[in-house]
Amino acid sequence: MTLQEALLKLRDQVVLGPDELPGSWYNIRADFPGDFPQPREPENGPSRLEFLSKVLVKKCLEQETSTERWITIPEPVRDLYRQAGRPRPLYRARRLEKYLNTPARLYYKREDLSPTGSHKVNTALAQAYYAAEEGLEGVSTETGAGQWGSALAYAASLLGLKCVVFWVRSVYDWKPDRRALMRLYGARVLASPSSETSVGRELLAKNPDQPGSLGIAVSEGLEYAERNKGYAYCLGSVLNHVLIHQSIIGLETMKQFEMIGQNPDLMIGCLGGGSNFGGFILPFAGEVLKGKRQCKFLAAQSSSAPNLVKGEYRYDYGDHAEKTPLLKMYTLGHQTDMVPIKADGLRYHAAAPFISFLRHLGHVEAVAYPADERDVFEAARTFVQVEGFLPAPESSYAIRAAIDQALECKWKNQEKVIAFNISGHGFLDLAAYQEKLKF
Repeated sequence: MTLQEALLKLRDQVVLGPDELPGSWYNIRADFPGDFPQPREPENGPSRLEFLSKVLVKKCLEQETSTERWITIPEPVRDLYRQAGRPRPLYRARRLEKYLNTPARLYYKREDLSPTGSHKVNTALAQAYYAAEEGLEGVSTETGAGQWGSALAYAASLLGLKCVVFWVRSVYDWKPDRRALMRLYGARVLASPSSETSVGRELLAKNPDQPGSLGIAVSEGLEYAERNKGYAYCLGSVLNHVLIHQSIIGLETMKQFEMIGQNPDLMIGCLGGGSNFGGFILPFAGEVLKGKRQCKFLAAQSSSAPNLVKGEYRYDYGDHAEKTPLLKMYTLGHQTDMVPIKADGLRYHAAAPFISFLRHLGHVEAVAYPADERDVFEAARTFVQVEGFLPAPESSYAIRAAIDQALECKWKNQEKVIAFNISGHGFLDLAAYQEKLKF
């Protein structure tokens, strides 16, 4: 080993230059063994596949069914990625390692450094670009924690599109600052369920205090796109094309580990629908499937929505009102009531088909933390005080799991390289920190 290589291995921050930005997204479907389960039509009612073809951005729908391993990133999207701060750094968590007194080597990817504070811009920019290319007037969507709504509002603003966001009511009510951010980007933001759609009006008639869910908000976003000419529906998680766009995270991370001559033994991400977890791990999982590397993958979830831990692997709808086709996923049931949590981006009834298939094949493990969230916010406080960065509540689940795994290495005196994804920052979630940590 040369001196330069030795110094590179000691770096706390591994940085790629703008010219090292990947030129293609990765589609793991090309490397799945056997037959990947396809969407199905329900036994009754109109064609859901035909419905999706009318409301989704056409290029995204094309990518949804693609079996190509590599999908070229349009150069204008790569330019938008660079403007949004890509590539993003990989950090060695030396202070956390020292605090835990663990032999494990900990690394975290900084997806919180985007303009809106999360990984969600990776697919928002792609979807908005394709929508603008198709001459659409605007886009509609749902959001849970608010990160996806903020990302799509940002992307729509840059590309001259209107944006309508249906936001889960239980979160809408306590995040006025993120609501203001979306509106600053020009978005129209509605608490879901809303009186804007027939789905929302029906639910509000039954319960005016209905707290909402991502499944309900998805239904409203779909209905809005269907009823308003010139609009397309954009989804922030779950569907194949979303995870393909997010693979930019894992592709960068793979390059960064190669630069320092390290290979992760375990990769961790929080998981609700699966966009940040999938984006982080799928390029690595593809190599595992092909026998080119050994690595384990751990999804950190809330017991409010433990779809991978307690869900059944079966066909289910992706939304409350049954507007989507049936997708084979680990699911709790599309109309399941789930306790509101501060990390509301994790409160979704099912895991993405890509992630669910990997789980079914035995390549993804999962852990669920209590819905009171005390443990995850305590882990976040440790991370803030030791590493200095403020994570989103969702990202705190990944931190909790990484700390638990690092402590297990300590008890077993086992060296291991553990990588985890900081999917977003928590600057607009401080009220949650104050409530949970009582300061």
